[in-house]
Amino acid sequence: MKNIDIRMEAQRAGVKLWQIADLLGITDCNFSRKLRKELPNAEKEKIRQIIVQLGGRDDE
Repeated sequence: MKNIDIRMEAQRAGVKLWQIADLLGITDCNFSRKLRKELPNAEKEKIRQIIVQLGGRDDE
């Protein structure tokens, strides 16, 4: 499975993939498609920042 690091980080933080997609401004379907191929490090870092941001929320 590709991007397992991102998937696991989101799961550990209690963040759903659709929440990440929402902040990226794309649909959850398109985000899932993006995760099928290994992402560049710069894009992974942007997603990690979103995971940290969402991980601290209790409003969703």
